[in-house]
Order: sequence, then structure tokens, then C-alpha cells
Amino acid sequence: MDVIVDTKIEKIARAFSSHRFELALPELADDIVWTRVGDAPLIGRKAVKKAIERTAADLAHVTTEFQRFRTVVGEEAVVVDSLARYTDAKGDVSIVASCDIFDFDGEERITEIVSYTVELPS
Repeated sequence: MDVIVDTKIEKIARAFSSHRFELALPELADDIVWTRVGDAPLIGRKAVKKAIERTAADLAHVTTEFQRFRTVVGEEAVVVDSLARYTDAKGDVSIVASCDIFDFDGEERITEIVSYTVELPS
């Protein structure tokens, strides 16, 4: 079996979807659009940066365990499918299934993200 080396776009997508936003932030296109299905889209680097900073702050005291984390990579797109268990400081648990679809431009910058998330019974 051949060993497959992660491409740059896969590394960026995996960083974003695993909440390592500091690695993905420099790779956001200025005109990025992030659609979290069910919410209004966030348009532009500034709006997306603000949202991920808020998410990072919310997760600062939460333990995240990925029970599933896989990627599918195309030429200019990456899909990340995950199942995560979040445990807060009080011990409350949330289990979330998510799928993030990333589109990249020719310079390997994220131009669009579509995120589907569902909280499951814990």
C-alpha cells in the first residue's frame, strides 16, 4: 500500500475542522464565504476571523475528543467528516457530528466553507 502524504490544502482543512484555527487563519481568502447550514453566511475574512475567535474562546475550557476524523481530498476541495465528543469544565458532554466542505483557489487559500453540524444524544 502506498503512503499518501497530506497535501497543503488537506492540512489547512484538517487544522480548521479540528479547531486549530491559528494554522488555518492565514490561509483564508479575503472574500471567503462560510455557510454554517441553518445560519446566515459569514462573508469576508474579518467576519470569519471573528467567528473562529469566538469559537476558540468557547472551546478554551472544553476537552475535545475526535471519535471519527477523516478527509476526502480533490484538486481544489477538501471534505472533513468528523464526530467529536466535547466535555466542558463541569463534566457536561456534547457529541457533535459535522461535515466541512472547503473550496480553495489556485493559491491554496480557502475561498468557501460549507459546514453541516448536528448535535447527537450523548
